[in-house]
Amino acid sequence: MIDQTGPTLDAVSLYLPNGAYTTLRTYDTDRISGLSAHLQRLIESSALLQRPYPIDLGALRSALRDVIARERLLTVRLRITVPLDVDQIFISVEPFEVYPAEFYQRGVRCATTRLSRHTPQAKSTDFIASSRETKAAIDPGIHELLIVNRAGEILEGISSNFYGVVDGVLRTAGNDVLEGITRRIVLQEAAAVLPIEYQPVKVAELNRVAEAFITSSSREVMPVIQIDDQLIGTGQPGPITQMLLEKYRAYLELKAETV
Repeated sequence: MIDQTGPTLDAVSLYLPNGAYTTLRTYDTDRISGLSAHLQRLIESSALLQRPYPIDLGALRSALRDVIARERLLTVRLRITVPLDVDQIFISVEPFEVYPAEFYQRGVRCATTRLSRHTPQAKSTDFIASSRETKAAIDPGIHELLIVNRAGEILEGISSNFYGVVDGVLRTAGNDVLEGITRRIVLQEAAAVLPIEYQPVKVAELNRVAEAFITSSSREVMPVIQIDDQLIGTGQPGPITQMLLEKYRAYLELKAETV
């Protein structure tokens, strides 16, 4: 395993062999939300991409501990890359500054894109370059790009999962998306609060969406107040989004794993 430090995780990834990956963030120096699930998804992604080499989870956890201990920061972002054709694992690390409170208080803007993943259920590095180039060409005020399929359905963000509240039901895509680890936790918490329907929101029905948000390990639960030219709901973060953010953070306090 080689520790690879660079200006950003995406920039470093462009120089590494193609393969499966997962991205994590730490809390309180050495705690990670859903660490075991992240590592399991890494194994599953590798299998979907037909990587022949086994992953030694014990050695990988030990390497993560070493990298985190060396950095000595309260919060970092880590990316584990498992190449397809090399029996080697790369760990990339960068300091992580949490997103501004304003993003959660006022919400963020998103735009749609026709980008697609070759193997949606696998977290593959071959998607990083194309998504990076596409995002670099858009308005810097756009926080995230949302992937729309030919049927006009919003599947997910290029680095997040997407949700909309329509007629009191939480809707999110069930198929053809990468199931985020944060998504699993949020949906588990949401199930006790409102009905969930695994049906993607269509661009054509955004005017019916009362609230929207995206989730990822880095973002947690982030409200979305505009998609393309369509304002979402009142144009302010909604109560369900705020409640799920609070529930997710409470979950972290109790169950984030120590590396």
